[in-house]
Amino acid sequence: MSEKKIRVLVVDDSAVVRQVLTQLLNKSADIQVIGSVSDPIFAMARMNQDWPDVVVLDVEMPRMDGITFLKKIMSVRPTPVVICSTLTEKGAETTMQALAAGATGIVTKPKAGLKAFLEDDSGDIVHAVKAAAMTDMRRMKAMTMAVHARPAKPFEPAPAAAGTLQASAMAATTDRLVAIGTSTGGTQALEVVLTQLSRIAPGIVIVQHMPEKFTGAFAARLNSICEIEVKEAVSGDRVIPGRALIAPGGKHMTVKRSGAQYVVEVQDGPLVNRHRPSVDVLFRSVAKWAGKNALGIIMTGMGDDGARGLKEMYAAGARTAGQDEKTCVVYGMPKEAVKLGAVQQELPLQAIAGLIEQYGK
Repeated sequence: MSEKKIRVLVVDDSAVVRQVLTQLLNKSADIQVIGSVSDPIFAMARMNQDWPDVVVLDVEMPRMDGITFLKKIMSVRPTPVVICSTLTEKGAETTMQALAAGATGIVTKPKAGLKAFLEDDSGDIVHAVKAAAMTDMRRMKAMTMAVHARPAKPFEPAPAAAGTLQASAMAATTDRLVAIGTSTGGTQALEVVLTQLSRIAPGIVIVQHMPEKFTGAFAARLNSICEIEVKEAVSGDRVIPGRALIAPGGKHMTVKRSGAQYVVEVQDGPLVNRHRPSVDVLFRSVAKWAGKNALGIIMTGMGDDGARGLKEMYAAGARTAGQDEKTCVVYGMPKEAVKLGAVQQELPLQAIAGLIEQYGK
């Protein structure tokens, strides 16, 4: 007996991209593309007749842009939306607006060679659609409403050489760090957590599953609304109080200790649990180099990336926590970690910032 298929509507102004995405998604046994239209005006007419389970949406289209359409969907009938965006600076900034408005994920459009896209990237779009279909839109909407309209913090230039091994011996440092791993629903969840932290919060390292080039825009957005500094990590960045380092999309990030300082390394490497960056890669390095001086937190997301790494952190003496099922958009990654016995305590999203602040004292 066959299971119910995930019904998808593709909205993109390129006929070629619509064709490629339709073929790609229909190859999955549990996905059915019920329609493919060129802009949001046509999409609204189609959706009023037959509402999809997931929408794959371009962001730059004629007549109505994807962000405006996304906001309409979320106000009328919240529905999982996967943004299909280009690997450009402008595309990344627009995509951040979409994620803030309630989009559940990102896939990248083919830059060239559609056949290569079909062969190389098919797993990404299929995985994104399946993760979107598992999304609890009630929780997503609640998170989106909670993080809207935050005032930007005043611009303050960073201290000279504050982020490298060459920084002076008097620069702030810490023997403790916090490692966070998250995926679907994580962009909104991280905003909830990081905007609550003070400048004396312990140093934080983060893996959020996201394609390359988008993490820079994501970090910049968070930096503009958080009291702490948030930046996309580069090799040699120090983990210091009041700073959160986000692993770049398409790269793995690890932590190591250099004397009394923790620093990050960013490097290439094979996919781990289908991901690069991988939460497991980060957590395992934290287990090795920080051990009992670390707090590991696994948050909303599909799959099991991070579960085994968190278990290694726990075995090394670290404190561990997981976001609870009631507040997860997708209770996948925390659930797998709980199954492995890697989570010492589960707590709601709203309590995670307090845990981090308390840990730093």
